[in-house]
Amino acid sequence: MKIRRALATAVAAAVTAPVVLLSVTPAFADTKPVTQTENKASKPTIKELEAAAAAAQKAYDKAVQAKADALLVLRETLEALDTTHPLAVAAEAAEQAAKDAAAAKTTADQAVTVAKAAVEALPEDATEEQRTAAATALSEAEATAATAATAKTAADTKAAEADEARDDARVAAARAYGVFGTAVDDALAAKIAADAALAKAIKEAEEEEGEGEDCVPGDDLTAKVTGLPNELVAGKTTDFTLRLTNGSDRHLDEIITYVGVHATDRTGLKDTGKFFRLQWSTESSPKWKNVKDDYIDGVGALKPGARTDVKLRLTLDKATPAGNGVAFVAADFYNEDGSCGGTPGADMYEFDVKAAGSKPGKTEDAKPKPSKSTKPGGNGSGHTPQGSTSGTPAKTGTNGSLAATGSSSATTSIALAGGAAVVLGAAAVFVVRRRKAGSDA
Repeated sequence: MKIRRALATAVAAAVTAPVVLLSVTPAFADTKPVTQTENKASKPTIKELEAAAAAAQKAYDKAVQAKADALLVLRETLEALDTTHPLAVAAEAAEQAAKDAAAAKTTADQAVTVAKAAVEALPEDATEEQRTAAATALSEAEATAATAATAKTAADTKAAEADEARDDARVAAARAYGVFGTAVDDALAAKIAADAALAKAIKEAEEEEGEGEDCVPGDDLTAKVTGLPNELVAGKTTDFTLRLTNGSDRHLDEIITYVGVHATDRTGLKDTGKFFRLQWSTESSPKWKNVKDDYIDGVGALKPGARTDVKLRLTLDKATPAGNGVAFVAADFYNEDGSCGGTPGADMYEFDVKAAGSKPGKTEDAKPKPSKSTKPGGNGSGHTPQGSTSGTPAKTGTNGSLAATGSSSATTSIALAGGAAVVLGAAAVFVVRRRKAGSDA
């Protein structure tokens, strides 16, 4: 049943991953699945909720694909409206006709000017025939100019109408695409609600059965980061330290450490964690190794009151976009007698990501902020961890692997997967808060 508890935690956290969370408007945040009811007797089964969650996921995936297809259609339509579409052809023809009419009017106006000049230039001894001819030429020029002016007005009107028709088509195409965006939002809201209902049902089932109470978070084990600046620059490498302390009077046989680093660009919509590389080393395992799946298994055991440091090295690729980042740290212990526990939650360390070549101002160490997220296998007590003063380094087994214990490898693997989901979920909440603070400024 510990496995199911870990899965429930993972599902609840995963639905708040950055891209998903930031795509949902506040109106959808309170959406509840239609199958949820306050009448306990008519509550759906976990199997039914699993089917509903799967269906919601399928509907969401379908809506996302439909939106992607609609975007291609929109782009093709807008391109055609600038080139080969009948409305584009009509607009170009009308525009050319308006230009020709304007040129004809200019020519006619010039002819009137010439005709007037000819009348004014007649000598005093001009014959009646000469005066009549000049007057007739002026009259005809003026008539031609009037006709040209009328034609230009009509051509300008047609050109404006053709342009408006094409603009209306552009707006209509954009609105048609917007319908697909709304469908994605609706499908996403339903998916989140279905996933949340499933996670809640699993959690309630576990609580009713009263199992999994042997792993309780508390103050026995603490995990604190030092040396992580509050500003990082793309293309640079930063070394910092994670200190693990056994503040209890008992031996902790196996320590599992969670370290998750997450970031987004300035919009909060793009996950930029792929540009990060996190490595670790310890006194007993000094060679730098990559952190895999957000956990470190080379810490070993801790004697009562002992502490050990895990060296961490974070490298940001030069292509890392500027944005916001967070690092989460937590730890669990497993003893050979079957007891276990860990830190009450994951502490969060916030930092800014600067573009490559930037020169950050005066930096400070990122300060820990307790996360409300609960680590897999625990309930989160919210107690303030107690430190210790002993400095005994931790030791690992052969090749840096942990000594075998009585803990279940299946339970541990799923718990770790849940831990990664918690990191992403809490990171999304942090990014939303940071974006909101920026918009209010």
